[in-house]
Amino acid sequence: MGSDGSPPRLPALSPDQLDGAQAELYAAITGGPRAADRGRSPIVDDQGRLLGPFNAMLYNPALGDPMQSLGASIRYRTSLDAATREVAILAVAATLDSSFEWFAHERLARAAGVSEETISRIAAGREPDGDAAVPYRAARELILNGDLSDAGFAEVQNRFGQTGCVELVVLVGYYRMLALMLRTFRVPAPDGD
Repeated sequence: MGSDGSPPRLPALSPDQLDGAQAELYAAITGGPRAADRGRSPIVDDQGRLLGPFNAMLYNPALGDPMQSLGASIRYRTSLDAATREVAILAVAATLDSSFEWFAHERLARAAGVSEETISRIAAGREPDGDAAVPYRAARELILNGDLSDAGFAEVQNRFGQTGCVELVVLVGYYRMLALMLRTFRVPAPDGD
């Protein structure tokens, strides 16, 4: 069932159902940098089917490959540290009530050193303290207003520089897109999570 209780709208494709382009995309997702995070955030189920937004990407590899590549770039090739990225992603997940994003990134946030108190505050829609406050505020403002105020922009730019500011805006936009996909296709968090 999807996060709203309705059945998923896209059948989960098993590896033996994939054509050439789909199989290449599957290999890029499962064999790329995300493979190192599998223990903390699984990307396949026990039958080898892709979880989360990745299954939807298989339906059109011409769109799915650039999407997964952008996601890998955001997570593994930016100047933002892992804790900052994960705080912003959790803020997107909490603000948009994206259960799969929360499931996937709560574990990654812990592994990146984000405290339980910070994770709990974000889950409750409350601003965290310390280093987590700026990325949290920026992500919420971007999601709720579709923009950063002058003060918000200055705060992000002062903290992360111009490049980091660009990276944070792209990160929030990317995870907002994933939340839309997850909601539209009724993708649930794995059972028991």
